[in-house]
Amino acid sequence: MALCLAAFTTSYAQDATDTQSEWTKLFNGEDLTGWHGQPHFDPYKLAELSEEERASKIEEWTADAKSHWSVENGELVNDGHGAYLTTDETYSDYELKLEYRTVAKADSGIYLKGTPQVQIWDTTDEGKFNLGANLGSGALWNNSPGAAGKDPLVLADKPFGEWNTVHIIQVGSRTSVWLNGKQTVDHAIMENYWRRGEPLPASGPIQLQTHGGEIRWRNLAVRPLGTEEANAFLAESHNDGFVSVFDGKTLDGWIGAVDDYEVTEAGTIQCQKGRGGNLLTEKEYSDFAVRLMFRLPARGNNGLAIRAPKQGNPAYAAMTELQVLDNDHPAYAKLDERQYHGSAYGMAAAKRGYLRPVGEWNFQQVTVIGPTIRVELNGNVILDTDVSKIDDYMADSAHPGKTRTSGHFGFAGHSDPVEFKAISIREEK
Repeated sequence: MALCLAAFTTSYAQDATDTQSEWTKLFNGEDLTGWHGQPHFDPYKLAELSEEERASKIEEWTADAKSHWSVENGELVNDGHGAYLTTDETYSDYELKLEYRTVAKADSGIYLKGTPQVQIWDTTDEGKFNLGANLGSGALWNNSPGAAGKDPLVLADKPFGEWNTVHIIQVGSRTSVWLNGKQTVDHAIMENYWRRGEPLPASGPIQLQTHGGEIRWRNLAVRPLGTEEANAFLAESHNDGFVSVFDGKTLDGWIGAVDDYEVTEAGTIQCQKGRGGNLLTEKEYSDFAVRLMFRLPARGNNGLAIRAPKQGNPAYAAMTELQVLDNDHPAYAKLDERQYHGSAYGMAAAKRGYLRPVGEWNFQQVTVIGPTIRVELNGNVILDTDVSKIDDYMADSAHPGKTRTSGHFGFAGHSDPVEFKAISIREEK
């Protein structure tokens, strides 16, 4: 990941200078402008409150925070108690940098998108060694035991009295953390503490936890990532073994409805408007992962054919067709849940709310192992299913192809000019 990060922060950044956003200070060094108080509180429940109830809660929490947070010499200081300091702004894909200094017995953390947390420990506190304090700070402590990111890759904490630097990049739920220049989390999925099994909220605030002892913060800054940067971060991470199946110039290596698709001047595959059919790889795949980017027009509809035969409707004849769809278009307001983007068509519904706006490029990875399918959209796992366990189908329509163990990968065009690019496949052994 270190090499991938270098590519992301240097070579790619040089190509995308015009699209990069600027760093914004989260703390002005003088007062709590831009922050409010909020304790460890379920953001979904907060959102369900009326506007008046929510404002009242935040007013109460902010008053509490102000009695425990202060500013000294350009530093944010917390006495170990009170509501967490919470940004007024919310963030989706972003880069965060800050410094902290703590004392013995203190226990703190950084909530991302309102979700716990990048952990900060007293690594000398033997009473918390059973919780992982001896392993060090900078990991996603609330991830499940054994999950990637749960424990830090290295012990990188500095001694008490010294400032620690934290650097975080988060795209969707994919999270990387560096503590004092050493990587402690490598592109791990940050689990949703509030709703296990769902991705993180699409956006949320940054929170500074208070827990048991004084902690000081300074030099807090955030930089939102644009679509190009966010997609590059995902595409360049852990990309070993992926082989391109589209040269950006021709449809060499593809079969099927080659006359119904075109290669654009921009080097993308596009279904021609008003035409369709299945565009498939010449090669068949058994267990594999595919990475690609796609761009939807308004009302756009296409699909990914998974283990497809050369003939037939991939939704039924293939293992499945994974929907590619403009979920928010009014024309699709009343679909079956198993027809929206990322769903195994007619069999398993994907989580919604993670597509980028129409006209922007999305990054997606699909991993197919045996009867299981996992779909990750813009850094968020929106589908994780085992089709062999599904026996409830939309409209009671049978899916005879779902037991296929190999087949072609491709696109199931539905007359809309949906575009695809950066298509690569890794065979899984």
